[in-house]
Amino acid sequence: MEIGQINAAIITGTFTNEQLSSIVDAVKFARAKVAQKTKGAITLGTKVQFTDPRTHVTHQGTVSKIKIKNILVNCPTFGRGGLVNVPANMLETV
Repeated sequence: MEIGQINAAIITGTFTNEQLSSIVDAVKFARAKVAQKTKGAITLGTKVQFTDPRTHVTHQGTVSKIKIKNILVNCPTFGRGGLVNVPANMLETV
C-alpha cells in the first residue's frame, strides 16, 4: 500500500475514535524508533541537515550535544545563527 493510499483511507474512511487513536499511537511509536536509530548513528561533530517545518528550507550544521529527545546543532544559517534544538527524527547525516 502506498502512502497516498494510506492517507486517502484515513481521510475518507469511517474510522471510530478508538481506531484513529490506535493509528496515532502506531505513528508515534514509529517516529520514536526513527529517532532512536538516528541518535545511535550520530556522534559529536557529525555534519547533519534538517528541514525547517515552517519555511521548508534545508539547513546544515554540526552536532554540538546529544540530549534525550533533541540534538543541539550548531547551524549558522538558521535564524540569526547559532545553536538550534532539533528533534532527532528530523535529522539526516550529510
